[in-house]
Amino acid sequence: MGWFHQVKNPKLKNVKKIVSNTPVGLWKKCNQCGEILQADKLEENLSVCPLCDYHYRISAYERIAVMTDDNSFEEVSPDLISNNPLNFQDKMPYVQRLRSAIKTTGIKDTTVCGTATIDGRAVALAVMDFRFMGGSMGVVTGEKVAIAMDIGLEKKIPVIVVSCSGGARMQEGILSLMQMAKTSASRSRLKSAGVPYISILSDPTTGGVAASFAMLGDLNISEPRALIGFAGPRVIEQSIRQTLPAGFQRSEFLKDHGFIDRIIHRKDMKRELSFFVKMFTP
Repeated sequence: MGWFHQVKNPKLKNVKKIVSNTPVGLWKKCNQCGEILQADKLEENLSVCPLCDYHYRISAYERIAVMTDDNSFEEVSPDLISNNPLNFQDKMPYVQRLRSAIKTTGIKDTTVCGTATIDGRAVALAVMDFRFMGGSMGVVTGEKVAIAMDIGLEKKIPVIVVSCSGGARMQEGILSLMQMAKTSASRSRLKSAGVPYISILSDPTTGGVAASFAMLGDLNISEPRALIGFAGPRVIEQSIRQTLPAGFQRSEFLKDHGFIDRIIHRKDMKRELSFFVKMFTP
């Protein structure tokens, strides 16, 4: 029994702490290939991994800068904010969640809307930002998407909506689900008036957003490897008790099965949008 007593309370050797002088934020690990990348080089490459083409999520304003002419964006209704219609509270009050998201992102809700030009041609825009509560769609997002579509209808200019969302915002309950009908009705008015609507689906586009305005474009575009669908793959597998095909709900799979029209690399997005805007509005 002697040696059991010897290992009962082992003495730990002193471990020398290695101190790194590398500032935090200089490097990023690619979520797809695992390569360690310089943050500034990644930013210069439009937040796309230069080795495997993994598209990082970017903010609404960064995406607008990628898609439109320099300094052409004019924001509309930037101060719209939810008034907590249900007085919702889970682990913390909804008002507190909103304040935290506003402080972190610098925007008042998930979606930014306004007008801009692409190679000199006017467009109306609504762009979602996943950083704000997972890009969830509440009353404000529904209103801003409708505003962008109403601007397009009034001025007879193409409407572009960029979706990046986990779905409807549970803190606003049935009111968030009503935005599916509201935005779809606005899109229907565009169609009746012959105003072009281009929908861009980025990673991820899911839930009530995918089930409404995101999939209703005259042209549905996606970035590479974007997750697109209503329910998550695990939920579907558990429901139907079948193994899903490889790449299920990724943009390449959806394009092969006719759900989206085109997959465009981020660096080519402005050039391709310019082509389609000119084609739709000669």
